[in-house]
Amino acid sequence: MDRSAISVIGAGVAGLSCAVELSARGHAVEVIERASALGEGACSWMAGGMLAPWCERATTDEAVALLGAPSITWWLRNFPGTVQKGSLVVAPPRDAADLTRFAQRTERFEWIDGDGVGTLEPDLAGRFRRGLFFADEAHLDPRKALAGLAETLAARSVPIRFGVSDLPRRDLDFVVDCRGLASRDHLPDLRGVRGEMIVVRTREVSLSRPVRLLHPRIPLYVVPRGDGLFMIGATMIESEERRAVSLRSAVELMNAAYTLHPAFGEAEIVELGADLRPAFPDNLPQVRQVDGVLHANGLFRHGFLLAPWLASQVADFLETKDEDLPERRRA
Repeated sequence: MDRSAISVIGAGVAGLSCAVELSARGHAVEVIERASALGEGACSWMAGGMLAPWCERATTDEAVALLGAPSITWWLRNFPGTVQKGSLVVAPPRDAADLTRFAQRTERFEWIDGDGVGTLEPDLAGRFRRGLFFADEAHLDPRKALAGLAETLAARSVPIRFGVSDLPRRDLDFVVDCRGLASRDHLPDLRGVRGEMIVVRTREVSLSRPVRLLHPRIPLYVVPRGDGLFMIGATMIESEERRAVSLRSAVELMNAAYTLHPAFGEAEIVELGADLRPAFPDNLPQVRQVDGVLHANGLFRHGFLLAPWLASQVADFLETKDEDLPERRRA
């Protein structure tokens, strides 16, 4: 294999994953990022970090599960902070039918009763009659994961050049554009989908894994971050307006969290955040070559789940020059 000189534009999860994959395959890589620090302005910073291909299968295209499942192994290999303790899905008794519908649309789970819920998550004992346990799923802290990938690149002598908005050097063999929504000047069918989240702190609740609550108005997920921190998210708004979390979304997220466990009603709000996630019309990622530049984009709300697949597609394309490869999402 020839050793190519490659510049990756963007230091979000897409760009860093591409750089890690390309450097692992022996290429000379650099990453350039217009922000002044890791995570600044990146939608990856606001992500939930759930590696839940089978849970996602219940509400998305089957390709998400197919392409996302191998990412768990990729993250376990590339970020030691990855936690594989599964995912738990519950619903209040009045919404039990939603749990059945969720189960009918997915796979790789087991039904558990109320005692099983309490065994997995003691603080939820007695609160739910049934649940779905996806034992093979995993999760991570996105901010620590981005830092971990950056450390891996530093150990491989791959530079990340922050505060750079100029075009890459002309002597490079390839340029890979992973700028997310900023790439819309070359990808006109890219759109932004706003997501909102809250980070809270409480010592009154302990969870070992992500928990999804099937709520009639706003299905919610709670992801433990350690040290009493929890990320609460769910919102997916078809809007390209960049602004802070809306009052309505904040109230709904907090009400749903209170339904999961009343102790969240007394939790300290540490952070409110919102950002735009890049998506193509079918909400699936793509690799496209435009004017000699390879664009890896469209991760939608599956950034950490599908970034490893996107990175492998980029690396395979650059090594094989197979023009059809980027379209093989189901291969």
